[in-house]
Amino acid sequence: MINEYSLSDKQAQAILDMRLVRLTGLERNKVEAEYQKTMEAIADYQDILARPERVHQIIYEELLDIQDRFGDDRRTELMVGEALSIEDEDLIEEESVVIALTHNGYIKRVPTSDFKAQKRGGRGVQGMGVHDDDFIEHLLTTSTHDMLLFFTNKGKVYSMKGYEIPEYGRTAKGIPVINLVEFESGEKISTVLNVTTTEDVDINKLRLFFTTKNGVVKQTSVADFTNIRKNGLKALTLRDNDELINVSILDQDSTIIIGTHQGYAASFASSSVRVMGRAASGVRGIKLREDDYVVGTGVLTSDSKVLVISENGYGKLTKASEYPVKGRGGKGVKTSTITSKNGPLVGFTTINGDEDIMVITDKGVMIRFDAQNVSEVGRSAMGVRLMNLKDGGKVSTMTVVAKEEVENEEIMSEN
Repeated sequence: MINEYSLSDKQAQAILDMRLVRLTGLERNKVEAEYQKTMEAIADYQDILARPERVHQIIYEELLDIQDRFGDDRRTELMVGEALSIEDEDLIEEESVVIALTHNGYIKRVPTSDFKAQKRGGRGVQGMGVHDDDFIEHLLTTSTHDMLLFFTNKGKVYSMKGYEIPEYGRTAKGIPVINLVEFESGEKISTVLNVTTTEDVDINKLRLFFTTKNGVVKQTSVADFTNIRKNGLKALTLRDNDELINVSILDQDSTIIIGTHQGYAASFASSSVRVMGRAASGVRGIKLREDDYVVGTGVLTSDSKVLVISENGYGKLTKASEYPVKGRGGKGVKTSTITSKNGPLVGFTTINGDEDIMVITDKGVMIRFDAQNVSEVGRSAMGVRLMNLKDGGKVSTMTVVAKEEVENEEIMSEN
């Protein structure tokens, strides 16, 4: 008893000296008290059953208590007669992410929180991980709830929500995009666009501007691409021996410029191309000369510059003001002097000047350089050498990519 109830020696001895009759009396008093309490409760219940006014009073008081405790507004909405369904998107938190798609077809999603802002002079963070013979061709900042449109050279479009692209670490390679999209044989992605679906953006006012290798252009409302099957959807009807080169998303009337293999460029207002349905093949955007074809296109603004790359590694930048805006369907003006030294054009686009340029040869050699290192010259100039082709190769592809962040040692010392 001393250990169990923390009693002193005297207290324990007093209990031991107590007669059994006294202990029995203590227990009896407890039982009698419980009995008396139970009998009083029985009498009260019988009085309630005998008097209806007491029953009503008790119900009234209990209802007031329920009102006080649970009288707030309903938090759920009752939908009578309506079938409801919960989509995956309803269960996924909306957050800002970066989507990276490489030249060799690897894709991944990275949270923007992995790229924290740093003070000037910092060391930076390790960039996106890719294979040695690969590079990031498409880099988009989007939301997990936004829709991504993947346009292929065959004129088809596939779509995925941002959250459907697997999330990987910043340095991971990603997953082959063919594991996510059911491409047909010979299809390759030519353009990736992000369609924001916030309340501030009216999807009915957004338009897609298509340009094909044979100079055909088409303008279609983005609203026509809101429901795309898993196996894709035809974005435009391609004519024989043609393929889709580029797709631009427009939110207002713009100036479009198209460049060709033989060094010509035509610029015209996008409003000169009427809005057509998905099944339409489009209209002539530029009248091509014999054996010529489109190598690139872009949206031309007063602040943009035109970048051209030739197959022998020459390139240049030209001010937008040197390209007159004329009617659609013309032959265009000379955008580069083509000689045996520089060769015909393989790349043509518009840039702002703060991007990186990636050039790839048919031998698999790649070079990346800052767009600001490219000389700015006139339309008829040949350009300057940007890549030294010693192995007899030719430039096959030119891509504008986001500027690469390099790791710099701290250059600011503490005072």
